[in-house]
Amino acid sequence: MRHRPGLISTLLAALALWAPLPATAAGAPPMAGAAATGAPRAAAAESICAVLAPGASATAERAVAAACAQVAADVWYTWGGGHGPRPGPTYGKVDPDDPASAHDPERLGFDCSGLVRHAYAEATGSDILDGVASAQYYTHRAAERFTAGQGLTPLLPGDLLAWGTSQHLRHIAIYLGAGRMVEARQSGTKLMVSDVRLDSNYFGAVRVNTGPVTGHVFRTWGTGVWTKAQPSTRAARVYAFPQPTTIRVECQKHAELVTSDGYTNDAWSYLPDYKAWVTNIYIQGPAWLDGVPVCTS
Repeated sequence: MRHRPGLISTLLAALALWAPLPATAAGAPPMAGAAATGAPRAAAAESICAVLAPGASATAERAVAAACAQVAADVWYTWGGGHGPRPGPTYGKVDPDDPASAHDPERLGFDCSGLVRHAYAEATGSDILDGVASAQYYTHRAAERFTAGQGLTPLLPGDLLAWGTSQHLRHIAIYLGAGRMVEARQSGTKLMVSDVRLDSNYFGAVRVNTGPVTGHVFRTWGTGVWTKAQPSTRAARVYAFPQPTTIRVECQKHAELVTSDGYTNDAWSYLPDYKAWVTNIYIQGPAWLDGVPVCTS
């Protein structure tokens, strides 16, 4: 019997086309698809604005939520934004040192401290953090303070992060947890979620006390009043009050005699929120503050 090679060859070719692909080849397209979608998913995870760690108070969590709501609303950074008569977004101003701020007067938004002010006003129902970054960091409502050297380990969501020097804190943001923060960073950008920048400019953090204020609370008067590292006019400058400011006084002592603005006094008060001293001349009240103990060290 003679073979029919043409028919057999045709059948063999058909079987080869029908045979299932190897597992590795069949698996390749899904793997490629996963790789393609993995980058957007990672980017989306990195942009999440929410409480990212446990331990924060309910008020701090509400402050985070309020700030994140502005991120979700795609709100602009505007220089000077958020510092109107009441908390909330306002049109910005032109920063003479930043050409990118040219359109800020046309944009409704926040600068860094304006966002912090709004977030905590929404969380507490009261305007407890009115002021610029320095005033917010040095608030008399501090529950706890953290140095740059402590890093992020002790921080909780809602804590305020600050950059700059003791004399000029130029930026502030709200910690989310997991090394992330929400901030109004600079002109030309929207509010954003970022990695915390633990660079040489990072100054430290403060946890806000949203309850009753503790300690001996007074108010300064005058403008440009410097606090000092020691109770002496010759000591290093720490921070200058730009305007009358609410402060906490831990204790007071007699030290260097100071004459200024028509007053003479040798009493100095220690301000724990600044880790600094100020002459009692610039604290509203009597020359020796009522109810404040004497510093013993």
